[in-house]
Amino acid sequence: MSPGIDRAQFPRQNRIDRGTGRRYVVSVTRAAAVSTSDATRQWRIVLARDRRFDGAFVYAVRSTGIYCRPSCPSRRPRRAVVQFYPIPEAAEAAGFRACRRCRPTQVPAADPAVPVVRELCRAIEAHPDAPADLATLARRAGLSPHQLLRAFRRVLGVSPKAYGDARRVARLKESLKRHRHVSPAIYDAGYGSSSRVYERAAGALGMTPATYRRGGRGATIRYTVAPSPLGNLLVAATERGVCRISLGDAATPLERDLRAEFPAATIQRDAGAGALTTWVQRILRHLEGRAPHLDLPLDIRATAFQLRVWTELRRIPYGATRSYRAVARAIGRPRATRAVARACATNPVCLAIPCHRVVREDGALGGYRWGVERKRALLDRERDLASA
Repeated sequence: MSPGIDRAQFPRQNRIDRGTGRRYVVSVTRAAAVSTSDATRQWRIVLARDRRFDGAFVYAVRSTGIYCRPSCPSRRPRRAVVQFYPIPEAAEAAGFRACRRCRPTQVPAADPAVPVVRELCRAIEAHPDAPADLATLARRAGLSPHQLLRAFRRVLGVSPKAYGDARRVARLKESLKRHRHVSPAIYDAGYGSSSRVYERAAGALGMTPATYRRGGRGATIRYTVAPSPLGNLLVAATERGVCRISLGDAATPLERDLRAEFPAATIQRDAGAGALTTWVQRILRHLEGRAPHLDLPLDIRATAFQLRVWTELRRIPYGATRSYRAVARAIGRPRATRAVARACATNPVCLAIPCHRVVREDGALGGYRWGVERKRALLDRERDLASA
């Protein structure tokens, strides 16, 4: 470099081996610190197989149950079945397993807090019977409990205890598939008694442990697809309430996504004239502006954090918006902006839980699971009707 030029004014760059292409020296750059609240940008990175972002996040595919690093050479899935997570442990807590081709768990992390959190996640996983005690974990990491809690929430969006609970549920699911009887599976997963499992079964499994052990057989989901002002509207429900509302350009992909979401359930197209028809009519009236307050019985599975976010979203008035940061502050988690964005992206019942009313701090729309143009149309329609 020529004399008199200040190196500090130039951003640090990755070093790429231009030889065989097999060796890649990873270093943390400003480019790698991609925000996990920007799902649209993450999807572009995945489509480009950009190796610079390996370690910044992973993407998971609901139809296969596998998660990968952004540069994975595998065939790219449809966007509708993809979810993004900040670290591999977050994807595993959601029930996904690592890709054997790209090995995402072996990639160095971009955030210096990530290695600490990942080490403690492995410690929690290694001792399923022990509670995720914050003070003990903090001593192990050489941090104060407050520092550790902030690191966990920044990286994963949940506390160590919530992560431990999620992993225990994942182990329970695996155990129920291996054991012929429910009780051994419950104790093998680290639960001290069966009563706690049955108390939480509806939220954790969406069904009782015995039903889950049978692969969901016996659970029946009825659905219908109807034209709407925003394209095809799919509404699916169990006997307890609506479990999925989705929007798309064609009926076939919507039906395919529904079956991928509930692979073991009995899924039938509704013949009409029942409760499902009534719920579809309510949704259509809502889209037309004739029923601003959409109130439907829901049967959805959620983590404790997702439930808090989705409850807050239902408080946003018709015709109004909130930023991701404002939602995070409203639930008492001001630093959990990225986790709020993930909860919005995994909302299974659009409109009933109005995730389209959450935008970026600067007023930009941000992402939307069913298309940004639909989000824009929804917000414009609601503003016009609310001000009329």
